[in-house]
Amino acid sequence: MAGSTFGTVFRITTWGESHGKGIGVVIDGCPAGLPLKSQDIQEYLDRRKPGQSRYTTQRNEPDRVEILSGVFEGRTTGTPISLIVFNKDQHSRDYSEIASYYRPGHADYTFDVKYGFRDYRGGGRSSGRETIGRVAGGAVAARLLSSLGISFCTYTRSIGPVEIQNFSREEIFSNKLYMPDREAAQKASEYLENCMASRNSAGGIIECVIHGVPAGLGEPVFDKLDASLAKAVMSIGAVKGVEIGDGFAVSSSTGQEDNDGFRMRPDGHVEKTSNHAGGILGGISDGSDIILRAAVKPTPSIASDQKTVNKSGQEITVSIKGRHDPVIVPRAVVVVEAMAALTLADALLLGTTSRLEYLQKIWKEN
Repeated sequence: MAGSTFGTVFRITTWGESHGKGIGVVIDGCPAGLPLKSQDIQEYLDRRKPGQSRYTTQRNEPDRVEILSGVFEGRTTGTPISLIVFNKDQHSRDYSEIASYYRPGHADYTFDVKYGFRDYRGGGRSSGRETIGRVAGGAVAARLLSSLGISFCTYTRSIGPVEIQNFSREEIFSNKLYMPDREAAQKASEYLENCMASRNSAGGIIECVIHGVPAGLGEPVFDKLDASLAKAVMSIGAVKGVEIGDGFAVSSSTGQEDNDGFRMRPDGHVEKTSNHAGGILGGISDGSDIILRAAVKPTPSIASDQKTVNKSGQEITVSIKGRHDPVIVPRAVVVVEAMAALTLADALLLGTTSRLEYLQKIWKEN
């Protein structure tokens, strides 16, 4: 299987299946000397682990991370960092029935077509549990970015028809839906209760705001920063769309409305008068906050009757059993943040080769 490696300089390779012995990631390209302990990574994994509320799968997994290599005496050594999370609560028997048919909305059919064989236990490599490796790697990337003054604010913007109307950063971690609006979180909870009562699921939108990104990151033409972020976030299994800045709204805007003006700050630096572009111009960061949104589809595993076919070509009706999230969005918030962090860490390291003076500053001082 190709496609399990992401990044150019700061690079991760993830591995493992939902019902295998464990899931992990190997991180290459992390500079030596970064302070790092397992708790730094665990804090990120705790944000995506199951069983946080009645709106997430009740699979009982502690998702405790172990650092196998690349860290000595609390600092990265510059060598590959290997991380592992052991699976503890697999109920593979819950999935024995689906070995013979294709679940609507899942990758069962396409994996069979591509490989001629699939791990049907929880979806195997196509399971949302695959994102553990991404989040663990993203936690290390975020640690690196934090040392350079770059920070993230990622949250649930909407669930189903319920969208936030107010913003309180403190509220994000005060409710299990990670919404920065308490009233919206309550309405979204009621909406999810109705979905669950009707054996249905819900989708939503995740918004990620990245502060402190310097101007100049991104590699035109094919590795533009917005293109790289879009690829990173679109690679998350449940994501079906990505917006940067005003996104699709620009299609109904005008040039006068959409263009961001420039002005001089008192310190002599250039800044924009607005941020419709979402912090990226011409594929290069412009020093403003980077704003991206991801559209997350409803959980495809639902208990309602659905039409499908089995491997013998018979048309059948199925009802999916097992432990499934009625909404993916809250646990995917940190996954979006992790993929954005990995993209920016890679872009920062790639950016050191953009100018001769950057290399001279690094090596002449040595």
